[in-house]
Amino acid sequence: MAQQKKGLIARMLEGKERSEEYARSTLPTNRWQLFWDIFKGNFGKLVKINLLTLLFFVPVVAVVLFRVLSNEAVGYTEPFGANLGVGYPVAPNMQGRSELLTFWNNIPFFLLLLVAAVIAAVGLAGGMYVVRNMVWTEGIFVANDFWRGVKLNFKNALQTTLFFVAILGFTTLTANMADYARVGGMLSKTQSTMLTISTVVGYVMLGLAACMSFWMIALGVNYKMGVLTLFKNSFLMSIGMFPQTIFFGVLALLPFGLIAIGGQGIFMAAGIIILLLFGLAYALLVWLDFAQWAFDKYINPKIQGAKVGRGIYDRNAVSADGDNSEASLEYQRVILAAGKSQLVARPIKPIDDDLRVYDLPTSYTREDLKKLRESKETIAADTEAYIEEHKNDERYVEYNRQFDEREKALKEAEQGKKHRKRKTPKILQDEKDKKNK
Repeated sequence: MAQQKKGLIARMLEGKERSEEYARSTLPTNRWQLFWDIFKGNFGKLVKINLLTLLFFVPVVAVVLFRVLSNEAVGYTEPFGANLGVGYPVAPNMQGRSELLTFWNNIPFFLLLLVAAVIAAVGLAGGMYVVRNMVWTEGIFVANDFWRGVKLNFKNALQTTLFFVAILGFTTLTANMADYARVGGMLSKTQSTMLTISTVVGYVMLGLAACMSFWMIALGVNYKMGVLTLFKNSFLMSIGMFPQTIFFGVLALLPFGLIAIGGQGIFMAAGIIILLLFGLAYALLVWLDFAQWAFDKYINPKIQGAKVGRGIYDRNAVSADGDNSEASLEYQRVILAAGKSQLVARPIKPIDDDLRVYDLPTSYTREDLKKLRESKETIAADTEAYIEEHKNDERYVEYNRQFDEREKALKEAEQGKKHRKRKTPKILQDEKDKKNK
C-alpha cells in the first residue's frame, strides 16, 4: 500500500523527527556530526528556542545597559577633568574618587542583576531542556517542551545564575575596594602586593565559577542531584576536564566575544545579529553536545540503567569499553529480526546441468507420476550433494560467523543492560547517600 501523504498542518506539528522516514540508522556517528546535523536540520527551531530564552534575558540586558549609562553619566557630572592648568574653578581632591564611585555604583548594579538573574533562570531552564532533547535526538515541540523544561529545571537554572552572579559581584566589589585602597597611597609595599595577589586570586575564582556554572547546567539537566552534590560535581568536572572546558566554553561564547571585541565596528553588529537570531541556543547546543560526550565517556557507563551514546549511531555495535548505544542496539535488532539470508548463508546450486523436473503429459499414468517423483528426488539429492561439497567455502563460513557473532553480541549487550550491576561513580554520589550509610 502506498504511504499516505501528510498534510501541511501535520508536517508542521510533527516535524522531521517524528516522520515515518526517520530511522535510527541515519544518526550521525560522533558529536561533531551531531552538532552540524542539528544546526543545519533544526535551524528554525534553534531560532525559536533562542527567542524564547532571550525574552527572559531582557532584564539582564536592561540592567547592563543601565550600568553603562550610569558610568557615562558619572563621567560627565564629576569634575575629573577640571582645573587642568587653568586654576578655576577650584575642584576638591579627586584622588581615589573614581574608584570609590565605581564601588558604590556597582552595589545597586549587582543587586538588580540578582533579581534579573531570577527571571533569566526561567529562560535558561526551558532552553537547556529543549536543546538537551535535541542532542538526544528526541522529537520536540519547542513551545510545549520549553515550558516543561521550566517546570523541571528551574531550580537548577536558578542555582546556576545566582551562583555566578554572586561570585561575579563579590569578585568585582572586592577588586574595587582593593583599587581604592591602593590609590590612597597609605599602604605599604607588602600590603599593596598582597592586595594585588588577592585580586588575581579573585579573578581566578571567577573563571573557575564560570566553568562550574557551565557544568552545573549540563549536570542539572541530565541528572537529579542535591545542591551540594551539584556544586561538588561541577567543581570536579571543571578541574578534571579543564582544557576541554575552556576550549568548548570559548567556542560556545563566540557570539558574545564578537560583541566584546567589536567596539563599534562590524564585528559588534555581527555579534548582536547572531545573538538575536541564535546566539543563546548555539551556546547551549555547543556546550550540551560536548557535555554529553563527557558523560558518555566518564559517567554513564558506570551507572546502572544509564543510556550511552544517545543520539549517536555506532556501526560497531559494541564500543571499546563494551557498552552499546541505543541506536546501535536498535539497528542490530532490525537486522537480526530479518533473519539470515538463505541466498548468502548456504550454497545454492546453479541451474547449469540437464536435470529437469519430469513434465507430465496431458493424459498421464501412474508410471508418469513415478517418473515425476524420481526426477524431483534426483534434483534434491544433487542439490544436497552440492551444498555438502561447498558448505565450507570461505564466503559462506564468513557470513555465518559474522551473523552469529552479531547475534551473540546483541544478546550479551541486552542481558548486560538488564542484569549487570554497576557501581555508581563517586562523582555522582549524593551526600544524602553517604549519610544513610
